[in-house]
Amino acid sequence: MKRILPTLLLAMLLGGPAWAAADTGVDGRVLDIERAWAHINYQMPEDQRGEALGKLEERADAVIAAFPDRVEPRVWKAIVLSSHAAVAGPFSALKMAERARDLLLQAEKQDPTALRGSIPTSLGTLYSKVPGWPLGFGSDNKARAYFRKAMEINPDGLDSNYLYAEFLYDQGEYDKALQHLKKALDAPDRPQRPVADKGRREEARALVARVRSEMGGHGPETGRMR
Repeated sequence: MKRILPTLLLAMLLGGPAWAAADTGVDGRVLDIERAWAHINYQMPEDQRGEALGKLEERADAVIAAFPDRVEPRVWKAIVLSSHAAVAGPFSALKMAERARDLLLQAEKQDPTALRGSIPTSLGTLYSKVPGWPLGFGSDNKARAYFRKAMEINPDGLDSNYLYAEFLYDQGEYDKALQHLKKALDAPDRPQRPVADKGRREEARALVARVRSEMGGHGPETGRMR
């Protein structure tokens, strides 16, 4: 019985009717995917995330098929693929990252401002994390350009500022990284996404500590530490 219960809980989370969103329209089903992603990414052990994310990709495909003219399901399929790539083997990870990039580039042509800048934020993250030529398609220049686009669309967002700060940290631009971490930590709560907010703020606080360590323990205060 103890072995069966986790499987039942996973089925409820990723595919069972008990987890189905009350709103069966595109917005409700996309929110359902967002919440499932947050649970997997922030509350599930890393060695279980790959399988769970694979199942979530299938659910995203179903939403894409049901709403082929909407951009939001494609963006979230790309986000799920990107997260899956982070816990996959090198060869599989690159293939997943390429699929995520292609989905986002298609979505960008349709509506570049959808989901409050999630498209340029996600593209910036992919270009910053994937190795460059000849191993992959990564590009710091493209990453920076996309993060700047994200800032134009959503200058006060939690995700956009945190992920840009992470890129700036990797580039050694610690003062700028702290500025964007302050904005991330000061970002308004998203009542429908409490797990994602909590997890992202924890990541932001951890990155603040790493940045300050690189700066010798100095650096400006970063606002309220919620």
